[in-house]
Amino acid sequence: MPKAYLGFGSNKGERISFIETALKEIGKIEKTLIVRSSSVYETEPWGIKDQGDYLNSVAEISTELSAVELLKALKEIENRIGRTETSKWSEREIDIDLLFYGNEIHNNENIHVPHDEIENRKFVLIPMNEIAPDLIHPVLNKSISDLLSETSDDLHVRNYTLSKSDK
Repeated sequence: MPKAYLGFGSNKGERISFIETALKEIGKIEKTLIVRSSSVYETEPWGIKDQGDYLNSVAEISTELSAVELLKALKEIENRIGRTETSKWSEREIDIDLLFYGNEIHNNENIHVPHDEIENRKFVLIPMNEIAPDLIHPVLNKSISDLLSETSDDLHVRNYTLSKSDK
């Protein structure tokens, strides 16, 4: 089964609950298995700064669904668990992005895989580096760990999972 990597983000409402619910729902998708997931990280907002911090994580899955079928299922999950329509980069209850789908490259009005600007987003690179540091970006031809070491993103990202377990 092809491997895919998903990114999760939430900065509105019960952030951790939205991410946990999204993972549970993805585990129910037919012909799909969650292989592993990263820690949860708290991140300053990217794009529009005047909003609450995000919680972010990534997960590796294997699936028999095509990239397009998987993306459709992810958008249905977002809607089912309470995502409301907002403008680009604004607050959201849950955002589930299809970051990578094997080595496939899709770039049209319906699907962008690998997801746009991964190399410029520490909130994706740090959790990806936790679970798949040697994964090669099929367009940039660099590993996740190399992309992380080269990124110009200077936003603060901290391990939310660890900070919560210390309390």
